[in-house]
Amino acid sequence: MPTISIRALADGASRVVKEVQEGRRPFIVTNRGEPVAAIIPIDAAGLNEALEDWVLASAAGYVADMHEADEDLAAGRTVSLDKVLADLDAEGDTDPH
Repeated sequence: MPTISIRALADGASRVVKEVQEGRRPFIVTNRGEPVAAIIPIDAAGLNEALEDWVLASAAGYVADMHEADEDLAAGRTVSLDKVLADLDAEGDTDPH
């Protein structure tokens, strides 16, 4: 993924945005060599979904939870959907509506 310093971004913002738009690839913005922001391409038709997907995929807590879930799956510490549904059926309908 391409990176750009905040200073270079200030000098060439329109060029960077054009590259993101045309290349459909994000840029990572750095400040003194440390990543601080991202410029991501979005599709106006799917704006909300694209932003939500990007935020989730980039949220440290979500990413950590996904890694933990992958480890649980690999170690066999999972329960099948059929078992979960059967357990819920056995508990009965708790929805008051």
